[in-house]
Amino acid sequence: MNSVYNVIIRPVVSERSFDLMNQNKYTFEVAKQAPKEEIADAVEKLFDVRVVKVNTISVKPKTKRVRYQAGKTRSWKKAIVTVAEGDSIELFGQQAASEE
Repeated sequence: MNSVYNVIIRPVVSERSFDLMNQNKYTFEVAKQAPKEEIADAVEKLFDVRVVKVNTISVKPKTKRVRYQAGKTRSWKKAIVTVAEGDSIELFGQQAASEE
């Protein structure tokens, strides 16, 4: 991977990912071929935090149906990144909303 923007695709927005933010764990969709070391470097460069741990999960496709046609959703890779105590990543103004 050349750019950090090719490694980190987008943050994952779900109830579980927002609950994990209280434990300094942030969830991202990442490139399928990106190793853990590259993911950690990309998060450190993008958000100026220190990464402690990276867990990766390959999300398998689910079978979906549209009328009589069966198909599958896309497969993708998810990374749960744990940052050092005291560091945080501000996603969607989450920190500003909690301070008010």
